[in-house]
Amino acid sequence: MMRHGLRHNRLAIALWLIFLSVSVWIVSRASFTADLSAFLPRTPTQEQQLLVEQLKSGIASRLILIGIDGGDPAARARASLAMAARLRADARFLHIANGESLGLERDRQILLENRYLLSPMVTAERFTPEGLRAGIEDSIEQLSTSSGLFSKALLPRDPTGEFMQLIEGMAGGKSQPQMADGVWVSRDGRRALLLARTRAEGADTDAQEQAVAAIRTAFQATASPAMQLSMTGPGPFSVSARATIKDEVARLSGISTLIIIGLLGLVYRSFPALLLGLLPVLSGALAGVAAVSLGFGTIHGVTLGFGTALIGEAVDYSIYLLTQSERSGDVANDAAGRQRWLAEYWPTIRIGVLASVFGFASLLFSGFPGLAQLGLYAIAGLVTAALTTRFVLPHLLPANLRIRDLEPIGRRLYFAVARAGRLRTPVLILFVAACAVLVVQRDQMWNQELSALSPVSKSDQALDMAMRSDLGAPDVRYLVVVTAAGREAALTGSERVGTALRQLAAQGVIDSFESPAFYLPSQTSQRQRQASLPPDAELRRRFQVAIADLPLRAERFEAFFADVARSRGRAPLTRPDIEGASLAEGVDALLVQADAHWTALLPLRAAAGSRQVIDAAKMRAALAETGLAGVYFVDLKAESDNLYESYLREAILLSLAGLLAILALLYAVTRSPSRVLRIATPLAMAVAVVIAGLVLSGQQLTILHLVGMLLVVAVGSNYALFFDQGEVAGDIQPRTLASLALATSTTVAGFGILGFSSVPVLNAIGVTVAPGAILALIFSAILAQRR
Repeated sequence: MMRHGLRHNRLAIALWLIFLSVSVWIVSRASFTADLSAFLPRTPTQEQQLLVEQLKSGIASRLILIGIDGGDPAARARASLAMAARLRADARFLHIANGESLGLERDRQILLENRYLLSPMVTAERFTPEGLRAGIEDSIEQLSTSSGLFSKALLPRDPTGEFMQLIEGMAGGKSQPQMADGVWVSRDGRRALLLARTRAEGADTDAQEQAVAAIRTAFQATASPAMQLSMTGPGPFSVSARATIKDEVARLSGISTLIIIGLLGLVYRSFPALLLGLLPVLSGALAGVAAVSLGFGTIHGVTLGFGTALIGEAVDYSIYLLTQSERSGDVANDAAGRQRWLAEYWPTIRIGVLASVFGFASLLFSGFPGLAQLGLYAIAGLVTAALTTRFVLPHLLPANLRIRDLEPIGRRLYFAVARAGRLRTPVLILFVAACAVLVVQRDQMWNQELSALSPVSKSDQALDMAMRSDLGAPDVRYLVVVTAAGREAALTGSERVGTALRQLAAQGVIDSFESPAFYLPSQTSQRQRQASLPPDAELRRRFQVAIADLPLRAERFEAFFADVARSRGRAPLTRPDIEGASLAEGVDALLVQADAHWTALLPLRAAAGSRQVIDAAKMRAALAETGLAGVYFVDLKAESDNLYESYLREAILLSLAGLLAILALLYAVTRSPSRVLRIATPLAMAVAVVIAGLVLSGQQLTILHLVGMLLVVAVGSNYALFFDQGEVAGDIQPRTLASLALATSTTVAGFGILGFSSVPVLNAIGVTVAPGAILALIFSAILAQRR
């Protein structure tokens, strides 16, 4: 019998060591992220999919806004020029702009030579005598404007003004950055500005980190010590967020671990007991990370922070073993004491573990990977910690292990608990007041924006808005998206949509829009424009009629006739023909291939005086009239808010399902509705009081507060179960009270430290679970019935 027990012990330890080795190997190969991709749906709608694509690889996701502060204006300009030159030679960047005229000459050449293929103004009517005269009169009017000198030089070659129409059309009403010393500067002139577009997608945090590092290196090589570098944009934000989360997880987990070790050391007064008591925690943490890595491929930084806090709960199991089973001060030799612990206490702990598993299992059904990650981590971590405590830890305890006797502390707690029943009425009043607060504030207490999960600070957001305003960089909220099977079909669709958008601009629904067809019209449109150009003899005749009473002579416009003749026989432009020009960059930014289809993006600008809001109903009605399939109007902010709202609604339903599962488990175990009510009541009261306190303090609740509530129930259920078992047995034992007090202290240390985090999602868990755990213990003691 003894040999059989020894073999069993060795087998349990061997399996545990194999499990740890495999977990370490999996964790060493895991990848981590800190962007919001984990909080996007697995199976999005078409509009949500467009939102996901824009967040990951859209126009704005690749942009990095760069500012150079300090020094004098001339020095900043020199630094901007030198820095831009270094970055243009870096293959990680597709485009660097700082106001220099580099590449503009090639754009002008392409636009001038191909203006009759590119300009939407080129129609058959444009080249009638009446159309020619109207174009010539417009060009003559331009001579009195600021661009008149340029127009006058160009008039003999382009009397109808197609070239200037193209220049103005491509500007699209965009505000141009202010210039000083040949580079872009902020409106107050105190900051030099650059705009970088990365080759890598915005969601590729590793590549974005390399791009950010390259910018810092270029700045250090070109700027003086008096200057400061600032960067904003999705790439720098995701890099900074990942670094912040990594730093805070490491720092806060280190602090909480030290606090927990200090508490356990103070209580145990035994170094071996301290080390052995942490084994379930380390096993659970490894198991959680390994499970998420296997299940999702990538581990979100928030999941790590959440898992770090679970140390405070996972260590509870070893606390119960070491403090509750201790009889003579010699746990290992007192086999009878250990068996009594297994018989008397382990069933209660097992129910608590199952309650936690039932609660978090509901999160596994979430359509949002971030929420499912938290559920999987919690289940894998807590189950592993509990099993390690039950089957491994007792066999590792040395024969001469002694820890501090907690009986005296437990007796003092016992007398305090005996008097706690006097506080039932005040506690019930507090609960009713908390419920009243939640009812009154029910419409305002939830934050409905996805940005609530963003770790980007308010100051960084303000800097980003200021730099975008100075640069005129796209803050793409409104998009029309055209999807098609091929590049040409997408361009053709964007042209048809462009016709509808021009009508909306004329009606004041929108201010302006961009389109890839501005930079590269479809082959069909280019051939139609060629067909609109009359033969040379006919063009000369019509031109003579058009200028009959104007002070112009036809012989001065031979360059115009030659250009039209060349355009009639020119091959339509293709993407390779505009390589090296900013036209190509415009096409590449707005026309992208994804899987087996092409997507044309048409960013919209809201009309002035509309509070930057576009009427979605009018937009969708106008697009429906085009008769095109695969055309969508997307309000990215509205979609993200709707996405988060559905995320929150789903999480609430799943949490309620988890709570119902916990209640069903308790009823299956106790077979007593009254006992289930006694166990659940202090937990419900703790959650209500904590949430009411957060609302009254001015906090709006996010999805992570909801996860925190679920954790309060999971953690507090252990406390309530022990008090319930005490009632069944006659009264709770002093040693049990001491173990609960110590377990609560470690839980508060594990979660409470997160309340000091600057990362909103980590902070939300900390400020919810730490006070909730304390209140769950206190309310369980106050509401417990005594014989």
